[in-house]
This record gives sequence, C-alpha cells and structure tokens, in this order.
Amino acid sequence: MKSTGIVRKIDSLGRMVLPSELRSNFNLKEGDALEIFTSNDMIVLKKYAPADIFTGEMDNLIEYKGKKVSVNTIKELARIAGLKINNNTNLLQDDFELDDPM
Repeated sequence: MKSTGIVRKIDSLGRMVLPSELRSNFNLKEGDALEIFTSNDMIVLKKYAPADIFTGEMDNLIEYKGKKVSVNTIKELARIAGLKINNNTNLLQDDFELDDPM
C-alpha cells in the first residue's frame, strides 16, 4: 500500500473529506458509493462494485439488465439449461452447443 502523504481530520460527525486529487485519480464522483473494509489497524475504502447476484463473486462480472453476474455463474446456468460449455475463460458464441439441437 502506498502512502499519499495526505492527512485529514475527522469532524464531530465522523466525516472526512477526500481530496479532489484522489477523487479525480480514482474517478470518484459525487454520489458514488464506497465500501469500507478493515485489515488489522487499517481502514480501506474501495469504490463499490456490486457482486454476482447469485454467488457474491466479484471477479469477471458481466452486467445484464442492471444486475451483475459472473462468467462462472453464466457457465453454470448454461450447463443447467442443457448447453455444453467449452472451458475457455471467454464466453463466445462458439462456446455454446445445444445438447438437443432443434
């Protein structure tokens, strides 16, 4: 973890202002949500990124109709639907083959 050298005080309501340079560097806009994590003696802020609605997985997400779904979940749902999936990490049209073609 890299130190920015920036120190901020917390006000009586527990608020702290993130410097505009940091907000700009991390593309944080007014109204953006931040997740708060703790690790030992650290508080870590991370721009909120919703996880897979089925599994909570946060990697390899695809947004569909405003909901996040991971590639792994898509592959599992395709298997349940009777589609054969190649084991490639990228989902391409050629990765799907119907078990019972019409």
